Amino acid sequence: MPCSPRPAVLTASLTPLDQYLNIDCNHLARHVQWLLGRGASGVVLMGTTGEANSFSTSERMMALEAVLSSGVDPGKLIVGTGCCALTDTVDLTRNALRAGVHRILVLPPFYYKQVSEDGLFAAYDSLLQSVGNDEIRVYLYHFPKMSAVPISVALVERLIQVYPDNIAGFKDSSGDWAHILAMIRHFREIDVFAGSEQFLLDTLRAGGAGCISATANITSHLAAELLHRWEKPEAQTLQTNLYGIRRAVEQWPMIPALKALMQDLTKQENWANLRPPLKALAPREVSGCIQAFQAASGDNRERQNTEPIYNSE
Repeated sequence: MPCSPRPAVLTASLTPLDQYLNIDCNHLARHVQWLLGRGASGVVLMGTTGEANSFSTSERMMALEAVLSSGVDPGKLIVGTGCCALTDTVDLTRNALRAGVHRILVLPPFYYKQVSEDGLFAAYDSLLQSVGNDEIRVYLYHFPKMSAVPISVALVERLIQVYPDNIAGFKDSSGDWAHILAMIRHFREIDVFAGSEQFLLDTLRAGGAGCISATANITSHLAAELLHRWEKPEAQTLQTNLYGIRRAVEQWPMIPALKALMQDLTKQENWANLRPPLKALAPREVSGCIQAFQAASGDNRERQNTEPIYNSE
């Protein structure tokens, strides 16, 4: 049974699009392989960074099939399946399980706001009952800034009580260290991931599982270095350098900025494409973003030359 490594740094993968704004499945597969080659412990497909909720269920299924067909180990993947419609979440989850991916990242249904804890419990309960597969490992996705539907401690407790073998983890993208720390301390039986490298070292020191990060698309090699040295004296310097890059990129909308940087790093033009309503950065913004990234990266840019070449075929 695939299980998440502890500790781990997983990359929330971007999704490359072609000129018609359809998913470029072959390019996505190459990108996942590149991320794993740069030291990522695993890759999350179809999360927020991957523009998941801008795609249909059939598009998301095709993307997963392409990645797995390229030879990527399904044990290295977590697949985002959370949708507003329960039936869509069930279909995507069943598809992932059939493909051999057992780890599922699940947003709460996010269209209706201020819903009750009972309502959210019913949503996750219905998902697990409908799928009916003992091998499923659910990672609850707490991202209140984006979803506006928080996942409470009480809800996690209820779900673990009923499904102790199926609730495997929690991605905390609240950006609130106090909340992340509380989740780590309260739920030792599951993997608690921070949603940013900003908290990677603190999370590891507190006993958490690591992080699942968007900016690891461009920093996975540095994050992997910190992961391997987090108990060494140089860990704090590595953490400071890593967060410096994150802070530089955060000056612009995250997904367009990361796609602009990927285009600059790989010279693959289709990285500039985003599915509406997201919009690419203006040329002046792109230049500023690249300059900020290079300044924050400093000497770390030299390491790019020794890492896996980005396959353009």
